[in-house]
Amino acid sequence: MTNWSNEINEELASLIKDWLKLHGKTQADLSKKLQAISTRMPALLEVLEREYLLGGLPKVAARLCEIESIWENEKEAIPVLESQQDDDPFGQLDLILQEIKDDYEG
Repeated sequence: MTNWSNEINEELASLIKDWLKLHGKTQADLSKKLQAISTRMPALLEVLEREYLLGGLPKVAARLCEIESIWENEKEAIPVLESQQDDDPFGQLDLILQEIKDDYEG
């Protein structure tokens, strides 16, 4: 395994930016899933560097795939919640309140 380098750092930053755009996510979304200390790219890369030191690029890739899977599962859950909103006029308000609560807890 090669050491973490500026080249890896730059390539991973570029990959993450494209990946986030593809999924309609932000650095803040990724920061929450990585439990990074900040939403800024250097903090995200710091977490991924630790993953790299534990298992190289396969470990980093596995972590990002895990996060992508979580996002996909969240996306699949949204239509169920939207269909429930039709029955409950306050359903949307409940979702907003839940998001606010999740933001404060996360």
